[in-house]
Amino acid sequence: MQTEDARYLKRKVKGGNIDVHPTEKALIVQYEVEATILGEMGDPMLGERKECQKIIRLKSLNANTDIASLARKVVEECKLIHPSKLAEVEQLLYYLQNRRHTPSGREKKEKKPSKPKDPPPFEGMEIDEVANINDIDDYVELLYEDIPEKVRGSALILQLARNPDNLEELLQNETALGALARVLREDWKQSVELATTIIYIFFCFSSFSQFHGLITHYKIGALCMNIIEHELKRYDLWQEELLKKKKAYLREDDSDNQNLKKEYEKAYKKYQGLVMKQEQLLRVALYLLLNLAEDTRTELKMRNKNIVHMLVKTLERDNFELLILVMSFLKKLSIFMENKNDMAEMDIIEKLAKLVPCEHEDLLNITLRLLLNLSFDTGLRNKMVQVGLLPKLTTLICNENHKQIAMCILYHISMDDRFKSMFAYTDCIPQLMKMLFECAEERMEAELISFCINLAANKRNAQLICEGNGLKMLMKRALKLKDPLLMKMIRNISQHDGPTKNLFIDYVGDLAAQISPDEEEEFVIECLGTLANLTIPDLDWELVLKEYNLVPYLKDRLKPGSAEDDLILEVVIMIGTVSMDDSCAAMLAKSGIIPALIELLNAEQEDDEFVCQIVYVFYQMVFHQATRDVIIKETQAPAYLIDLMHDKNAEIRKVCDNTLDIIAEYDEEWAKKIQSEKFRWHNSQWLEMVENRQMDEAEPFMYGDDGIEPFIHENDILERPDLFYSADGIIPSDGVISPEFFNDFHVQNGDMVGQHPFTSSAGVDGFGQTAAVPGRPATAYGYRPDEQFYYGYGSR
Repeated sequence: MQTEDARYLKRKVKGGNIDVHPTEKALIVQYEVEATILGEMGDPMLGERKECQKIIRLKSLNANTDIASLARKVVEECKLIHPSKLAEVEQLLYYLQNRRHTPSGREKKEKKPSKPKDPPPFEGMEIDEVANINDIDDYVELLYEDIPEKVRGSALILQLARNPDNLEELLQNETALGALARVLREDWKQSVELATTIIYIFFCFSSFSQFHGLITHYKIGALCMNIIEHELKRYDLWQEELLKKKKAYLREDDSDNQNLKKEYEKAYKKYQGLVMKQEQLLRVALYLLLNLAEDTRTELKMRNKNIVHMLVKTLERDNFELLILVMSFLKKLSIFMENKNDMAEMDIIEKLAKLVPCEHEDLLNITLRLLLNLSFDTGLRNKMVQVGLLPKLTTLICNENHKQIAMCILYHISMDDRFKSMFAYTDCIPQLMKMLFECAEERMEAELISFCINLAANKRNAQLICEGNGLKMLMKRALKLKDPLLMKMIRNISQHDGPTKNLFIDYVGDLAAQISPDEEEEFVIECLGTLANLTIPDLDWELVLKEYNLVPYLKDRLKPGSAEDDLILEVVIMIGTVSMDDSCAAMLAKSGIIPALIELLNAEQEDDEFVCQIVYVFYQMVFHQATRDVIIKETQAPAYLIDLMHDKNAEIRKVCDNTLDIIAEYDEEWAKKIQSEKFRWHNSQWLEMVENRQMDEAEPFMYGDDGIEPFIHENDILERPDLFYSADGIIPSDGVISPEFFNDFHVQNGDMVGQHPFTSSAGVDGFGQTAAVPGRPATAYGYRPDEQFYYGYGSR
C-alpha cells in the first residue's frame, strides 16, 4: 500500500467490563481501540485492534464517602464508562468501601520478596547528554577512542538500553554489540566505570530470556566470572595494605604517629571510594549471571567455575543491596546438593548467623529463606545450633514478617532429638502456646502445629507446655475441633512418665468417649494412642472399659481388614495397656479377644510391629493368674510363641522369650516343649556345620576314619550328642542329657544369659522392670515412655 493511497484514519473506542483492582482502592476499566485506515473511496485498507485498560484510582474513598455521588462523578469524568453502567459502578464502589484491607505490594515484599532491585545510576552513567537511538553509530565510534570517550559512548548506549523499547533495534546492530563486547574484553582492567557500564548494557538484555542467546554468543557470562574473581582478589589486597598501615601507626611513637595516622586515614578514604565502585561492578555482574542462571545448564557451567565460592566470599561486604542480590543467588543455587555442599565447605552458616537479626527487612527475609533451604541438611542444622542461631530464630517468631520462615527452620531443627531439649531454655514454648490459643475456630497453620508436635516429644518441653492450664486448654480445643494434629501433640505429651502423665487422669473419660465408629478415624487413632500411653497404676481401666462400653469396639476392630492398619495397631497397643490390670485382662479374655488376636497374628505375620504388640498382649495375659490358664490351656498362643522365638526381629525375640519363660514356669508340658525347641535351635548351626564338612571332599578324614554319614542320614542325630561336644567331661560318655541342662547356663541369641528372670511372680521382667509394671515394647510411632534411655542426649 502506498502512503498517498491512505486518505482517512478512523478510530473507534469500545467500552468493556469494569472490575475492582485486586489490592488498591481503584476501578479497572477494560476497553478496545480499533484503528482503521480508509482508502479514497472510503473502503478500509488496513485495520488494527488493541485491548487496553484504564485504572481509576479513588484516593478519596473511605468509610464515610457518599457512594452514589462518587459513582456519578466517575461516570461523568470517564468517557469509557457508559451512563447505563452507573448502578454497576455504585455496586463496585460499595464493595471497595467495605473490602478488608489487604497488604500492598510494599507490605508484602517482606513475606515474599520480589527480585532484587535493578542497579541504580552510578558514576559514569550520569552525563548531561541525552541519548538518541538515531545517533547510535556516533556512540559506537566513541568506543574506538581513548578510555574517557569509551566511557562516554558506553554510557550513552546504556541510556538507550535501559529503555526496553530500544532493545530490539540494538539487537539488530551487530557492530555496536560486537564493539561493546570487544572493549569489555580488552579494557575492563583499565577502568571500573567502563566495565560496569558495558556489563550494565548486557544486563539490560539479560532481563529478557529471549536475549540470553545474544549474551552467550559474546561470552559475556564467562567474562563476568573472570572479572568477579579478579575483583575479589583485589579486595583482599586492599584490605591487607590497609591493615599494614593501621598496624604501623599503632606501633610508632607519638612523634611519627600523627603522620602515619593521617596517611592511614587518607588510604582509608581512598579504599572506601574503590570499594564503592567495585561493589557497583560486582552487583551488575552478579545480577547478569543470576538472570542467565535461569537455564540450569548455564548454572552448571557457573558452578564449575566456582560461583558458589565467589558468592560466599562476597558475604563479607556491608552493602545491603549487594548482599540481597548475593543471598538471592545463593538461595537459587542451594536447591542442588552439589552447591549446598560447596556452601557447607565455605562455612556459610557462620557468615549467615551474623546477619540474623538485621535492620534491613528484605535482607533478613532472604537470609532466612536461604537458611531454610540449607536446614534440610542434618550437618548444617547442627552448625546452626552451634553458632547460636536457635535463640535468634526464636525471637523472630513474634515478627509477623518473618514468623513463618523462622518457624519452618526451627521445625527442621526440632526433628533432631539432640536439640529438642534446647528449646526449653528459650521463650519459644510460651510463644507457641500463645499462638495456638490465639488461632481462630479453625485448624491452625501446619508449620505451627507440626513444630509443637516435635517439641512435645521431649519430657522437659512437655512439662513447660502443661504449666498452668496448658494441658487443659489443649485438651479442650482438641476435643472441640476434633483436630487430629492437636491430639497428636497431646499424645506425645502423654508419653512421658512423672507428674505430666498423672495430669491425664482427669481426661481419661473425655478421651474414652471419643472411641467410637462415628468419629473421624485419624482422630480416634490419636485418642487411642493417648490412652494407651497412660500406664498409671492407680487408673481403674475396668471401670473405663465398662462405662464407655469399649470392649465390643476393641474386639470388632481386631478383625483383619475392619479398619486401616494404623487403627488396628493402636487397638492392639491399647489392649496391651489395659491388660496390665488383672480384672481387665480377665474381662478381655472372657470376651474372646485372644482368638481374635491369634487370627490377626496370622493375617499380619509379615508386619513386625503387629507381631511384637500382639505378643506383648500374650505376655500381659500370662502374667496374671486369672488369664494364664486361658492362654496356656484354651488357645494355641504358646505354639505361636515357640514359632516366633527365633524371629529375626530382636524386640519380638525378647518379648517371646520372656513370655515363654513364664509359661514354662507354670506348665510342665509346655516347659518340655519349649526347652526341646531351645535345645534343637542352639545346636542347629553345629549340625549344619557338620553336614557341610561331610560334603567337603577336600577334607574327607577330618573327623577320623569313622564316617559320620550313617549318623546323619540313617539315624536321629539327636541320639548322638557326643558328636556335638568335646570330651572334656561336660557330658557323660553315654550321651545322657536332658534339655534342663540349659536352664542354668546357655547362650541365647548370641548373648550369655543366666537363669531366666521369672524365678517367681514378683521377679523382674525381661525389660528390666518390676513384675508389677511390665514394660511395653517400643512402637514405630515413638518410643516406650517408661524406658529412661530415650530421654538421654542423642536418643533414637
